[in-house]
Amino acid sequence: MRRLAVLAASVSLLFAAACGGSGGGDATKGAESSASSAASASAAPVGPPAAVDDLKVTGDAGKKPQVSFPPGTPPATSSAKTIKEGDGDAIKSGDNVVVNLTAFNWDGKTNAMVGSTYDEGSPQMLKVGDTLPKIIHTAFQNAKVGERFFAVVAIDSLSPEQLQQAKAQGTDKTASLYVVDVLGTSKTKAAKGEAVKLDIKGITLENPGGEAAPKLTTKTDVPAPTDLVAKTVIKGDGPKVKSGQAVIVQYTGKIWGTDKEFDSSWTRGDPVMFQIGTGKVIKGWDQGLVGVPVGSRVVLAIPPKLGYGEQGQGEIKGTDTLVFVVDVLEAY
Repeated sequence: MRRLAVLAASVSLLFAAACGGSGGGDATKGAESSASSAASASAAPVGPPAAVDDLKVTGDAGKKPQVSFPPGTPPATSSAKTIKEGDGDAIKSGDNVVVNLTAFNWDGKTNAMVGSTYDEGSPQMLKVGDTLPKIIHTAFQNAKVGERFFAVVAIDSLSPEQLQQAKAQGTDKTASLYVVDVLGTSKTKAAKGEAVKLDIKGITLENPGGEAAPKLTTKTDVPAPTDLVAKTVIKGDGPKVKSGQAVIVQYTGKIWGTDKEFDSSWTRGDPVMFQIGTGKVIKGWDQGLVGVPVGSRVVLAIPPKLGYGEQGQGEIKGTDTLVFVVDVLEAY
């Protein structure tokens, strides 16, 4: 489901947009605000460089931070600093990390906030890797779960192409500030437990066990159901998912009757995280996953009215019934 893929990439896009990166067309509202805010900063401030050591970040970790910027022009050198040390697991490159993130456009004038997961109502997950700005990649590798740090991404972090774009937009004299709360790491790969036989006529599911992906088959002549069908094949022992929580899932989606796979986190190699029960994903997911115990594997058969409607989306036609196998790994 493409919308899930966009949500999974939203934090990285927020980083990229405020850094003057190319971003793309499917950024979050925060990223779009970042780009428009940066573009409006056409007249660079004058004066001596601001002292990063005088930057003040206040407020309790776990709540939206308050930032007081020092006077002067934005720094040209990237840096990072620990505000509150964590006492959990150490973060390493390649980890999927759950974070709350607040971003600011440090232009030396308004220094506006351009996005915050606290305002969105749920954390996000990102992969610690070289797709992040180098200073942030390094800061994560020096962090532990429970830590709050800030990172200043200045023009020395931009690639030649990004720098050229920033100059064209008049943003090459600005920097970006990120305050990051590290909530946890996602290490579970699949639902575990004894699987029961799937009871949806025309659909089959193989559950190989361990961390292997389940195999969903939807090639059938059986008519698709006209209402939502949700069947739990592995019942988790965690708390029930609540509306408004952010869930981490693995999933595969196919079209009823064709066995055509149109999206799969298993195929991409990483789980995704999104807010459930609030309209951030299709109605069939919101209705089918709220109340499911964490650790469960669920099969959803979703009619068009609870999917993408009569208009469809991409290769999905307005008459297609969607079938997903979903592993609910964690909830925040």
